[in-house]
Amino acid sequence: MSTIISVAHSTSTNPAEREKFMGQQHCLKQLRILKLTGMAQSLEQQWSQPNTYDDLDFTERMSLLVDQEVSSRANKRLQRLIKTAQFKMMATADAIDYAHPRGLKKSQMAALLNCDWINRHQNIVITGPTGCGKTYLTCALGNHACHHDYSVKYYRATRLFEMLTISHGDGSYLKLINQLAKVDILIIDDWGLEKLSQSQRNDLLEIMEDRHGSKSTIVTSQLPLTKWHASIGDATLADAILDRLLHNAHKLNLKGESMRKVRSTLTEDEHLV
Repeated sequence: MSTIISVAHSTSTNPAEREKFMGQQHCLKQLRILKLTGMAQSLEQQWSQPNTYDDLDFTERMSLLVDQEVSSRANKRLQRLIKTAQFKMMATADAIDYAHPRGLKKSQMAALLNCDWINRHQNIVITGPTGCGKTYLTCALGNHACHHDYSVKYYRATRLFEMLTISHGDGSYLKLINQLAKVDILIIDDWGLEKLSQSQRNDLLEIMEDRHGSKSTIVTSQLPLTKWHASIGDATLADAILDRLLHNAHKLNLKGESMRKVRSTLTEDEHLV
């Protein structure tokens, strides 16, 4: 609608109308130069719907412009946070399945969804067999945190350790470690599939040391907690790592049959021979 009005004004032979149109275009251009795009969009809407807005006083109309700018910036920041997080899946807290018998309690999730654990710089550890929904829960918690203006970064454990190994060789190790230290919530998914090397143990200790007491970490694993010490490999480093990770961690131990198996929609005839 605003495009039609702009064309009509631009082709008008009325000097006053043309001058008004040029003034409006200059104002919009200046707002966009200042990166006030939300305000510019709201102003265009007001001009395109004079019957709706002309009766409002200056303060009311200005308030609408400011509200739109605030809303626009909040939405853009949310999209940046979600894009930067690089979640494996776009999971939401509303879609968490509590009906499946895996030991997940609504009261537990409700307590975590209030985000107080993030403000207290606490951690979350989720263990359970493959297919029980560990990754979905971590992504849902991370997505929920993004909506509350926290920064999040998701990694599969194997990919994280691969990046750390490469960073040692190309000189970017300190930069990567500093990035990992600053993010509000670091997600390390599917940890413990392989025993850690000496270098990986040292890297994990550096990460936990930097984040301990200042940021929050979510770790998921198929291994029960009783086997984590052995999976790390070095008793001294294992003690140091697990002390920093577990002493203030909320622990969710899931169980039961794989949700992927239960939700399979393929019939016997549909499976490929």
